[in-house]
Amino acid sequence: MSEAGTATDTIVFWGAGTMRTLRPIWTAEELGVEYRLMPIGPRTGETKTPAYTRLNPKQKVPCMEQGELVLTESLVISRYLIDRYGTSETLASPRGAVARAQEAEWLSYLYGELDETSLYVMRRHRDLASVYGDAPAAVASSRDYAARHFAVVAKALGERPFLLNDRLNLADILLVTCIDWALHYDFELPESLVRYRNELAARPAYRRAFDVNYRSTKEQR
Repeated sequence: MSEAGTATDTIVFWGAGTMRTLRPIWTAEELGVEYRLMPIGPRTGETKTPAYTRLNPKQKVPCMEQGELVLTESLVISRYLIDRYGTSETLASPRGAVARAQEAEWLSYLYGELDETSLYVMRRHRDLASVYGDAPAAVASSRDYAARHFAVVAKALGERPFLLNDRLNLADILLVTCIDWALHYDFELPESLVRYRNELAARPAYRRAFDVNYRSTKEQR
């Protein structure tokens, strides 16, 4: 039996068409890692088939399988790819306790306050109101909450090209996808965040990932 995640195992990504599915695809493109995409959508019934449920009982996307290894969270998938395939010329994990803690703080903050607590609440009770219920007050308060934390991020970022040090990091991939999400919801973001997002979105790997993530599905974010 081969070790899960050996170099000979094909990487398969399940899921396309959302900001969360964009993250591992973008990471793989930055790393030059080959993968196969199964572009199932989160609201198409494809995540509830018996076969997919056996693979991922959460019935959500994204999901990555490589041999016997199955990962089902966008940041964990991306971290695994960076840890396994990253180099000093592409993406690399931070070295040293301080650098790792600084990255972990950004990841925890951005995911907890922007992705999960505010933007996804807006998605649930706006885009998916037929599933989760229409809740205008929750959408409005989540929008205000996200705007407040985007302002905190903008102040911390300043005019730097990246959140940490002088190179692209997993925290940047998370933040850019959150900014994309906010722009899709017509947020008026600080100019520094828009500049930062546009510069990173001009990267060839981002453009390839964006095309791969959205060309196979009609669902937008």
